[in-house]
Amino acid sequence: MADVIQLLPDTIANQIAAGEVIQRPASVVKELLENAVDAGSTTIKLIIKDAGKTLIQVVDNGCGMSETDARMSFERHATSKIRAVEDLFELRTMGFRGEALASIASIAQVELRTRQRKNELGTRILIDGFQLKTQEPCQCIEGTNIAIKNLFFNVPARRNFLKTNTVEMRHIMDEFQRVALAHPDIFFSLQHNGSEVMHLPPTNLRQRIVNVLGQGSNKKLVPVREETDLVKLSGFVGKPDYAKKTRGDQYFFVNNRFIKSSSLNHAVVSAYEDLLPQNTYPLYVIFIDIDPARIDINVHPTKQEIKFDDDKMVYNYLKVSVRHALGQYSVTPTLDFEQEAFLNAAIPQRNNWTPSYNPQHTSGAGSDSTASDVPSSGSSFASNDDMQRQRNNLEHWETLYEGLDIFGKPEEDGQTVTLESKFSSEPAELNDQNRSFSKQQKRPYQIHGRYIINQIKSGFWMIDQQAAHERILYEKYLDIIEENNNTTQRKLFPQTIHLSPSDATLLNDILSEVIKLGFDMEAFGGDSFIVHGVPADLKEGTKEQEVIEQLIAQYQQNLELDLGIKDNIARSLAISAAIKRGKKLTTEEMEVLVDQLFACAMPYKSPTGRKCFVTFELNDLEKRFAE
Repeated sequence: MADVIQLLPDTIANQIAAGEVIQRPASVVKELLENAVDAGSTTIKLIIKDAGKTLIQVVDNGCGMSETDARMSFERHATSKIRAVEDLFELRTMGFRGEALASIASIAQVELRTRQRKNELGTRILIDGFQLKTQEPCQCIEGTNIAIKNLFFNVPARRNFLKTNTVEMRHIMDEFQRVALAHPDIFFSLQHNGSEVMHLPPTNLRQRIVNVLGQGSNKKLVPVREETDLVKLSGFVGKPDYAKKTRGDQYFFVNNRFIKSSSLNHAVVSAYEDLLPQNTYPLYVIFIDIDPARIDINVHPTKQEIKFDDDKMVYNYLKVSVRHALGQYSVTPTLDFEQEAFLNAAIPQRNNWTPSYNPQHTSGAGSDSTASDVPSSGSSFASNDDMQRQRNNLEHWETLYEGLDIFGKPEEDGQTVTLESKFSSEPAELNDQNRSFSKQQKRPYQIHGRYIINQIKSGFWMIDQQAAHERILYEKYLDIIEENNNTTQRKLFPQTIHLSPSDATLLNDILSEVIKLGFDMEAFGGDSFIVHGVPADLKEGTKEQEVIEQLIAQYQQNLELDLGIKDNIARSLAISAAIKRGKKLTTEEMEVLVDQLFACAMPYKSPTGRKCFVTFELNDLEKRFAE
């Protein structure tokens, strides 16, 4: 039998490797930016066209390459970062595998111009699908200018699986921001289709975070800084009040390399304990500096997974450091036992209170001191302002006891205690024929601030108020967009909102559809927008900034679902504007919600696929009680 095993040609091998290393245009951006950082650049420019499908170009002022190095850089496993196996345990550079440029060249058209400072001429190389077309001397500036054109042109199946330009551009911006945050001392700029999206001058870490995440992030940041012999930790975490419902603004860097780690994320979230609202995630940008010999970054070709030789040590250290930072800046509640003792002395008993000084806290504890007595030295007592504040607090506490006397007091002769409620004065009206409650008693009611109980002939419905309202608003907003029949409530004074550069870019892309929903707004230059009006059905007191941010966050979450832009926007605003669990509703509000839900074309499921209601049959209930 003839031999059947053979070596694959380099072109095929590189295309196979490209499937792991280069998954989308953002993967190319990551590799090229990291190469520019490793080259010692102080200025890095990223130029994108058609979300990277047409052009990805990186221009830097780094050390450049010689003619031989320029050609060798496109060979597989060609790298300047390591020479021996031991070098893998001393790595502080971004790249080291020598696969990126070879993989990129196999699936794209590449033009490279590079020049070292000591040379008068540079080198120009053209590669088309891993085939060298041109290598010649050229005039070019110091550094490297590499352009990747028509990505996946020779792998049509991979190109067809790329998402929309909005989705791919979002991934590109994520990679750009990660590299920019890791190196605040380097100038970065990002251009897309001829317009500059981000302009990041060299600065300190805090200002770089503000420039990347938006001006509003400055007030959210709490610095973290701890150092031991084993690990050094620095960066910022967000205040609990500014936690978001998405995980977007969360960054871990180990030796300036962005990584993803569910374990480290759990450590940070655990440090917040009960400070975070339910289903929200904190902001954090945390740098971990550790001996390269104590980690393994050669886990995956993307190098975003990492292994520590002592995971528990890093986990505990991170949790304690974040907790300490939150407590140091008075973000977490603290226990002050001296203050508690003082309050016990200052707050008198409820039933026998007089504004007098408590004698047991003076040196003469057995004397009959009064309010006019002056305590001896070393005693603690409340000032007039403190006493007044305690009086006010006492009044508020007393309101908690109002109405409790309706329960009555037990008589001394041992008579039965009767508990009364507001329903006691409303005797149940029973129908003599079927002994069922009358129509008045069939009105819906709410339990746990989450569910609405609605009685029907065969049993009852339990309705999820949030899911139901999301369905109602979703169909409403979808009709508004389709028919362009919106109602806008004009604002007396226009409101200016500021977004992060990435959110501003996304909002510009969908602004025309957002306006159809009833928002009267326009771009104001940079990352700012002016809001002249909002949809009329938004509840009064809603902040425009929060609504827009939630709309964008939900829109981003839905991008990977390949929804149409109209469907995505209607779904996103419905989820953002719907009533939330815990919201108390009046009987009238519940009745309207139930009526509107069952008037929907699809009342059974929310836009996210959650059930809007569950039916409980009387027969099933009887069986449960018979068990």
